[in-house]
Amino acid sequence: MNRGYAHLLALLPVRHPMVLVDRITALDPGHAIETAKAVTGGEPCYGGLAAGLPEDRYAYPRSLVLESFGQSAALLWLDGRSNGDDDDAVPMVGKLRDCRFAGAAFPGDVIRHFVRLDRVAEDNAFLSGESRVGDRVLLTVGTLIAVARPASVVRSG
Repeated sequence: MNRGYAHLLALLPVRHPMVLVDRITALDPGHAIETAKAVTGGEPCYGGLAAGLPEDRYAYPRSLVLESFGQSAALLWLDGRSNGDDDDAVPMVGKLRDCRFAGAAFPGDVIRHFVRLDRVAEDNAFLSGESRVGDRVLLTVGTLIAVARPASVVRSG
């Protein structure tokens, strides 16, 4: 079972610099996934920051933490759909509910996303989970509602 970086790229509809998951560390197909995202000082979001800023200015942007969690959710859902059904379907976040941040991640941290697939209804998936840095909870997601749309519709849209 190869779940390395090449597998991520085969499933995700994004490419560098927007691939925000580095590795699948655990997978229970159709049920749960654990992924890792290493935050480095070489990330594009840090490119324009001046030297000498206070440490809190180097917090990894919350929008990118949410995107990384969403990509982890997509990997879980897409890995379960890789049986040939809807091969051209593109997953998109439809809605996030009950999201709570409890801290920040900084260069040198590894964010671990723990995502559960709660249910699937037609072309919609309902997921939940949390993100951690070490033992510290960074983000809790009550519900992420994902939708799958044909690639042809997304491109023309």
